Amino acid sequence: MKLAPIKSDKQYERYLEWVDQQFDQGIKPESEVGDQVQIALLLIKQWEDIHYPIALADPIDAIKLRMKELGLRNKDLVIRDYGSKGHVSMLLNRKKSLTIELARRFHKELKIPAEVFLG
Repeated sequence: MKLAPIKSDKQYERYLEWVDQQFDQGIKPESEVGDQVQIALLLIKQWEDIHYPIALADPIDAIKLRMKELGLRNKDLVIRDYGSKGHVSMLLNRKKSLTIELARRFHKELKIPAEVFLG
């Protein structure tokens, strides 16, 4: 396949179909076709980033999700000095605003992408 920047939805769909076919055929990543597939995937990603952007998560939803993933409860945030029991509860229930300092800590300590807080 001759690869070029994607300029239409039709071309985007062709690239997707072609990549699927290559995966179905079990191409080897280190082959010439494997290199073409990698380039096609980069072009597909670029098209999707421009035409189908994904909104960032709400900061509080991201914090709650990460807490669930780590098995943390509100009281664990109190122990880690994110604030009093009442403050943590109000923060997670959106009754108190998230401060820049707390956003930094959530980013650093819970590994939540900074973009979520900056969005």
